[in-house]
Amino acid sequence: MDLTVNLEDYLLNIRAAAIIVHNNKVLVHRNVNSDHYALLGGRVKIGEDSETTVIREILEEIGKKVEVTGYVATIENFFEMKNKKYHEILFVHKAEFEKEEDRKLEKTIKNAEGKEYLQYEWLEIDKLNNYNLLPNSIKNILQEGKFPIHKINNELN
Repeated sequence: MDLTVNLEDYLLNIRAAAIIVHNNKVLVHRNVNSDHYALLGGRVKIGEDSETTVIREILEEIGKKVEVTGYVATIENFFEMKNKKYHEILFVHKAEFEKEEDRKLEKTIKNAEGKEYLQYEWLEIDKLNNYNLLPNSIKNILQEGKFPIHKINNELN
């Protein structure tokens, strides 16, 4: 069961995501029907730690095994989507593909579960300001390269 709870006007999410960087590019995902990008990851399941979530989600989404190599950030994220307010706690980890051949990937990756509307792309870190990467604080974290960090991203104010 995912750690998602409906509370009054809010949806509380506990999520975990990974930063995978190669050749100064970061791997992100995008729903082709939306206007934004996000880090790979997903909701933490009850009884599951955030590192395990990252490993599980990436294997499910792109069929690749990763190892978590460090802790990057905790982001308290407040936003609205589809007329619903979200209070999200996002744990961000640094990760690396286990297989050497996967570390050479630079092309768009398809979803391993057959979800054609999801695609995984490499964005140049130096050009992140040209993209709608959410939450916005991820851009600063990647460009500054200082870890670990705690950020509050409040789009509701």
